[in-house]
Amino acid sequence: MNSACLLRRCLFTTLSVALVASAAVAPTHAAPRPAAAVTFSDTFDGAAGSGVDPAKWQTETGDNVDNHERQYYTQGTDNARLDGQGHLVIEARRENPGNYQCWYGSCEYTSARLNTSGRFTATYGHVEARMKIPRGQGIWPAFWMLGQDIGDVGWPESGEIDVMENVGFEPSTVHGTLHGPGYSGSGGIGAAYTLPNGQAFADDFHTFAVDWAPDSITWSVDGTVYQTRTPADLGGNRWVFDKPFFLIMNLAVGGYWPGDPDGSTSFPQQLVVDEVTVTTSG
Repeated sequence: MNSACLLRRCLFTTLSVALVASAAVAPTHAAPRPAAAVTFSDTFDGAAGSGVDPAKWQTETGDNVDNHERQYYTQGTDNARLDGQGHLVIEARRENPGNYQCWYGSCEYTSARLNTSGRFTATYGHVEARMKIPRGQGIWPAFWMLGQDIGDVGWPESGEIDVMENVGFEPSTVHGTLHGPGYSGSGGIGAAYTLPNGQAFADDFHTFAVDWAPDSITWSVDGTVYQTRTPADLGGNRWVFDKPFFLIMNLAVGGYWPGDPDGSTSFPQQLVVDEVTVTTSG
């Protein structure tokens, strides 16, 4: 992917989720995985206030008119930094110290978006992140993947695998979704997982994962499987998930799906990432 595409034109995030009940499964505990080889790992160890490892992550900049998000993604460590305790903190703030300009005028918020394009891609494997998500109306954290060929074929032809998305008006629920040609945006194929007993995802760390194999992707939260998707779920559209994908983490503010922040939304909000790991079966 070319850098211009990464920084501005390719800030693609999903708008909504279409639930296809026939392929969603009742939550079950994942079967033990065979011995695995780690192909990517970041535990975010480093001094408080330092940036992410540039050999693993690059930081995108810009706004996102496609989803009508309100934030400007910044470089540096103002909005993405290590906390010195083994975590990456992605922080959304209600501020605009750099006089950034967004699609709607002077930006109202700043945040950060990181990806591994040009540094790491995976084709199949167990992809997971342990993180504590933020809360509040208009807050939209995500851990997801895009096809490395997006710079050549565009979106949604590239394919998109959303491992976890949360919209702040659903504090107990996360979504896992596939997007591709003929099933993108609000037509994405996915399902939701809701914590029991009214628990909120913002109250603790949780592990969000996919197990990705040829012609099959399975989603889980804390080891509990809640859906599996195969080419049979796509209504005759093409399965575009048998090729290299790169990882993305971001914290958006506002947009078509979550709506904008309101008087109940406090800032700053933090997406705290403990670990990101990709393994393949040994």
